[in-house]
Amino acid sequence: MSLVRRCSRTACGRPAVATLTYVYADSTAVLGPLATYAEPHCYDLCAEHSERLTAPRGWDVVRLSDGSAPSRPSGDDLEALANAVREAARPPERAAEAGGAGQKGPSTGETRRGHLRVLRSPDS
Repeated sequence: MSLVRRCSRTACGRPAVATLTYVYADSTAVLGPLATYAEPHCYDLCAEHSERLTAPRGWDVVRLSDGSAPSRPSGDDLEALANAVREAARPPERAAEAGGAGQKGPSTGETRRGHLRVLRSPDS
């Protein structure tokens, strides 16, 4: 049985279609496709709330998919984006010592690095 995740906005019970994440270090709100897993510091939004999303003054909004893209981003594209966000959020003293790869999850093909996950498709 699969549970449908609902919009995080107060009093909204519509199904979630997108996930909102804030990158505080860059003053950026990132709105992308619905995340595979519910994360504690991310917000799931329905179609209406994701279309009407605004960011605080001085912040940028990055929309990863708007429905008109000809194809889905590749795993390499998503991993590069995750690496860029992670690097931007890393404190300067830790950036120099960064080096190790992520840890493999148990038999899922999942690589977990911090709070971001990279999921490999079964055919890759």
